[in-house]
Parts: sequence; structure tokens; C-alpha cells
Amino acid sequence: MQSGTETARRRGPRSEGISPRAYEALSEVWYFGQRARIWDRLVVSSGARPGQRVLELGCGTGYFARRIAPVVGPSGVVVGIDPSLPSLAYAAAHSPPHCTFYPAQAQNLPFADASFDVVASSLTFHHIAPDHRLVAIREALRVLRPGGRACIADVCPPRIRLLERVVSAAHGRAEMHDIFDRLRAMMAEAGFTTMATGRVSRLCYITAERPHDLTAAFADV
Repeated sequence: MQSGTETARRRGPRSEGISPRAYEALSEVWYFGQRARIWDRLVVSSGARPGQRVLELGCGTGYFARRIAPVVGPSGVVVGIDPSLPSLAYAAAHSPPHCTFYPAQAQNLPFADASFDVVASSLTFHHIAPDHRLVAIREALRVLRPGGRACIADVCPPRIRLLERVVSAAHGRAEMHDIFDRLRAMMAEAGFTTMATGRVSRLCYITAERPHDLTAAFADV
């Protein structure tokens, strides 16, 4: 199962073959020292609030989780999932107590229905095999509470094909072309509503809500 080992494993610049600590240092360079500013914008876009339960898909070293943690505060919970055990160990060692991390895949979440207020993801979906992305999106919808919010961010595909190849190579096994149009269509197919898109630096993101009445949402499709 190709996606089972690769889903959400690689984060930002290529991370295979390097330690989580080295990856963290490389990421700071990759984003020209603006990593915190970029991810804090994503936190705002996610709509996370104090006391909420947030799930991060493909948490890697836990950076996004650590940026979300102060927003939900100690009365909230941030849960990260990733198949990479070394990355999870690093995340657990460098995150506050109300962050927890589990080995899991985005397309098979080990959580109950309607158990999170927010599902967030960054630099994950272009590494999920295309035929498994809709499954992962449906899993995100399943674990969200009615009215819950999803925020999915990934690398903006360059308009020039040569640059797209360079970016794809830098991000491992990455299929970048038109990924956001496809993800937006999949999110609508899964049942998400109130979708919007944005961009911060090299990242594009989609935000959407789980409707209170999924039956009505599908009736409108």
C-alpha cells in the first residue's frame, strides 16, 4: 500500500533520510525564516479557538500542532497523526502536554465520529495517492462535529511547468498539477460546504465546514 507509508510523511522540503531535528532546521531555511509567520496565518484560517479539539493530519514533527496549541490553550486538545514513528517521537518531545500524537493514516483515522472541532493539514495531501485522497477527506468530515471546520494547506503549484517539476522534486513524490482544483471538488463531493481558498507565501489553502445536516448538503449537490 503505497499511500500507507507515504501519507503525510514528508513535510515541506524532502525529509526522507534526515533526522526530524535536521528537518526542522532545513524547514526554517526553506521558508527563509518566515515559517512561524506562515503557519500562524494557517492557524488563523483554521478558525481554531480556545478549548477546542483539533486534529492535524500528517503532523510530521508536530510544527503545525505546536503553532495551534497556544490558541486552543490548556483547556483544548491538539491531536496529531502520522505514520513516521521518529517524527512522532520528536513531536511528542517538543510539544506542550495538551498535544498528543498517534501513528495513523489520514485515510483510516482511529477516532470516533464527530470528535473534533477542527481538522487541519499542511503539506500532506500531495503525497497521498490520488485514489486515496477522497477517502482521507471523507474521514476528515466523519470525525468533525457538525459545524466543524477543515483547513487543508499545500504547496501552490507553479504556473510554469519547469518550476512545477523543481518544486515536485523538492517535495518528494509530489503530484502538484491542479491539486487544489481537485481537492476542492473532492471536498464538495464529500459533503463539505462554505469553502474558501487563500494563499500565504508558497502555500495555498482551502477552508470548509461540515454542515449540520449532511443530508441537505448532498441534496444541494
